[in-house]
Amino acid sequence: MPFLGQDWRSPGWRWVKTEDGWKRCEPFSPALEDGSNQLNDISHTVIITGDDENEEAYSTEDCEFAAKKRKKDHFRSNMDSQCFYREKWIYVHKESTRERHGYCTLGEAFNRLDFSSAIQDIRRFNYVVKLLQLIAKSQLTSLSGAAQKNYFNILDKIVQKVMEDQYNPRLIKDLLQDLSSTLCILIRGVGKSVLVGNINIWICRLETILLWQQQLKNLQMNKQVNNGLTLSDLPLHMLNNILYRFSDGWDIITLGQVTPTLYMLSEDRQLWKKLCQYHFAEKQFCRHLIPSEKGHIDWKLMYFALQKYYPIKEQYGDTLHFCRHCSILFWKDTGHPCTASDPNTCLMPVSPQHFIDLFKF
Repeated sequence: MPFLGQDWRSPGWRWVKTEDGWKRCEPFSPALEDGSNQLNDISHTVIITGDDENEEAYSTEDCEFAAKKRKKDHFRSNMDSQCFYREKWIYVHKESTRERHGYCTLGEAFNRLDFSSAIQDIRRFNYVVKLLQLIAKSQLTSLSGAAQKNYFNILDKIVQKVMEDQYNPRLIKDLLQDLSSTLCILIRGVGKSVLVGNINIWICRLETILLWQQQLKNLQMNKQVNNGLTLSDLPLHMLNNILYRFSDGWDIITLGQVTPTLYMLSEDRQLWKKLCQYHFAEKQFCRHLIPSEKGHIDWKLMYFALQKYYPIKEQYGDTLHFCRHCSILFWKDTGHPCTASDPNTCLMPVSPQHFIDLFKF
């Protein structure tokens, strides 16, 4: 007789190999499992309703149904926990097979890769913010309802982190500006585009974004108490080396506003020339030459002029990786169940734009 149960190779269940064999993992967090265990006890009780004359005891099946419903409601009420999956990777499949039906969506990948934890890692913070910005510009309507809720929960955590740590507020301001512009267009064009969810929910989200923008606008940087050596105490050649490590022109300008010495170093022509050569090709310079009053090329103006026409190189401390052998997308330090003899030769770093392109069919 054929086995009619759910195929273990299907995406319906997750399995972990233990000493006692393969065991199934439930797709939710341990905290929810504890709540589910408590809810399981409800099925062993007898529920009595009505007056004394018309008491009615539910059957065991009714109790089990009530317990399952409570577990489902309990799971939905904990959707903000962001800890649905134990594995921090996802198989990117673009074809239907006997083992796998349907396609891997952007929303599914967004939920599975645990971006809530990634924003706490300073190496991944800029990567996640850039990814959210790209989604806000063009892919917001591609997210499912659950993925959209996850998106705004992560965005809320990012804003709170910036408010507490004052880390890179300019990057978050750009993200919120792009997101608010997109939402204004989508809300005005209701009926013309696919917008998952009630229009009132999106209006509330837009109001929340405007509130975040106001909070960031009023953000005051905490003054550090000088307890020893400061940035200004470093020798000039070390300060110059620090400036040469920057890959963003706005960061150089911001640092130059700290002290007169740093301002002098930030205006160095050679510094801006190196920055232009790093981000842009030489043939792009010829199309946008900007001479200064002394007849020299103004490399600082060149950088911002070229930035309007050409994309700059992106640098991240850590990125998602894609395994060409397994077709799995994952964070490198978390790993994935690779079957290749030499997994390192199959890995490919994935930029935020490449992440979006992986789920375009």
